[in-house]
Amino acid sequence: MGASPLASAPVMAAYRYCEAVTALQARNFSYGIRLLPEAKRLAMSALYALARRVDDIGDGELPAEQKTEALARTRALLDEIRAGAVGEDDTDPIKVALADAARRFPIPLGGFDELIDGVEMDLKGVEYRTFDELKVYCRCVAGSIGRLSLGVYGCEDWERGAEYADTLGLALQLTNILRDLREDALNGRTYLPAEDLARFGCQQGFALPQLPVGADFTGLVAFEADRAQQAFAEGLRLLPMLDRRSRAATAAMAGIYHRLLGRISADPHSVLRGRVSLPGWEKAYVALSGLAGGRS
Repeated sequence: MGASPLASAPVMAAYRYCEAVTALQARNFSYGIRLLPEAKRLAMSALYALARRVDDIGDGELPAEQKTEALARTRALLDEIRAGAVGEDDTDPIKVALADAARRFPIPLGGFDELIDGVEMDLKGVEYRTFDELKVYCRCVAGSIGRLSLGVYGCEDWERGAEYADTLGLALQLTNILRDLREDALNGRTYLPAEDLARFGCQQGFALPQLPVGADFTGLVAFEADRAQQAFAEGLRLLPMLDRRSRAATAAMAGIYHRLLGRISADPHSVLRGRVSLPGWEKAYVALSGLAGGRS
C-alpha cells in the first residue's frame, strides 16, 4: 500500500483480506476495479467481499433454516456498521474493512439489505411470471451492487446515476441468467419469466439433455438478449457522469458482460453445452479499452 497507508495496520490488514477474496473469486469484477485509485479500489474490494459472502450463503450447502440465520447475522453486521459500532480489533475483516469504507464514502448500505432480499427470494424458490417481476429480483441482486458502487465512485447527479446503475445491473443480470440457464435448471432454479418460456415453447425448462420438440430456444435467447442489449444501451449513459477512472472501471466490467452477451447471441445453444466465458487476455483487453476511453 506504499509508505503512507490510508488507514491503521489492522484496517489495512482487513482490506488486504478483502482484496485477496476479490482477486480469488471476483473473475469479471476484478478487471474493472484494478483501474481505480487505491482508496476506491480498497473500498470496492470490501463491497465485493461482503456481497460474495451473501452469495455464498445462498449458494452453499447449509440447510435453508441455517442460511436464513446466516443472512440475519449479515443484516445485524450492517446495523453495527451503520451505528458506528465496529472496532478495528473486530475479528471479522470484512466488517472492519467495510466499516472503514463506509466512513470514507457515502455508500448506501441499504443496497446490501436489498441483496439479501434477493438471496431470500432464491431460498424461497420464487419464480417470475412476468418481466416486471424479474426486474424486481434483478434490482435486488444486481442493481443494488451498482448503487453501492456508485457510492464509492461518486456521481454528479445521484438520482439519475442510480437509475442508470440499476439499469446497467439489469443488463448484467440478464446476461448472467442467459449464461447460467442450464446450471440454474440443474439446481432447480428458473429465472426467465414464465410468460416468455410459454411464448417460445420452453415451459419444460432446461434441465433435460434435449429441448422439447417445437421449442424455439433460439428465439427465446434472442428475445431476452435484445432486452439485455436495450438495458446496456440505457445503463451505459451512466459513464459520462463518472470521473475518468471510475468510468473506466465501470466500462471494463460492463464491456466484459457485453461481450459475453454477444457470444451468447451468436450461438444461443452454447449455454446448454457449458459455461460461456471470455479468456483472460480478452478481459484484460476490454479493461484497457475502458481506461483508454473506449467501449468494448
